[in-house]
Amino acid sequence: MFNFFQKIFNKKDDINNDMKYLIVGLGNPGNEYSETRHNIGFKVLDAFAEQNNATFEHNRYADVVKVKHKGRIFVLAKPMTFMNLSGKAVNYWIKKEKIPIENVLIIVDDLAIPFGTIRIKNKGGDGGHNGLKNIIEVLGHQNFNRLRFGIGNSFSKGKQVDYVLDNWTETEAKLLPERIKQMVGAIKNFGTIGITRTMNYFNKKYDIDKELEKLKKKDETTE
Repeated sequence: MFNFFQKIFNKKDDINNDMKYLIVGLGNPGNEYSETRHNIGFKVLDAFAEQNNATFEHNRYADVVKVKHKGRIFVLAKPMTFMNLSGKAVNYWIKKEKIPIENVLIIVDDLAIPFGTIRIKNKGGDGGHNGLKNIIEVLGHQNFNRLRFGIGNSFSKGKQVDYVLDNWTETEAKLLPERIKQMVGAIKNFGTIGITRTMNYFNKKYDIDKELEKLKKKDETTE
């Protein structure tokens, strides 16, 4: 009889865990990094939390907050281990919250994609990104979802580190709020309609000139 009820309880736990999602935004802790390209993951999670009047609290390896949306629980985590050791935080919170790997989404900047473009994938390599590289090393596989945000590659040879740790340009800063809003929407869709449909909806070409024109017209109507 005990085993029967134990199975019921375990099944209930499994259902609850299936409704939980770990969203990890990669970045570096410290005010000096807050507006850098490498910290887009932090900015997206900050926006998600702000929409829900939620506040991050410092916890083991990460600043964490839980947000409820349409019956799902989103565990938002900003690793405080610095980018090159992101895997430690990801691994810890996967295990602590007992979240299935298919319910994990990593938000990361990507040099290989033009600025503003969003690319969502369900697996893949590290693409030369040290944060992803460490996550793959610690987890022992690369079968986790990632939301990649294009930051472009407008830097001279040998200046990659300076570029990713530099602040957004004036133009990028103007376009960023709308892009962050889109990524928050993508996270919500990831938890509600699944990775495949989310990819189909958000993996689209981004036209900077067209978006700047929209902003210009919006500013003109508000003057």
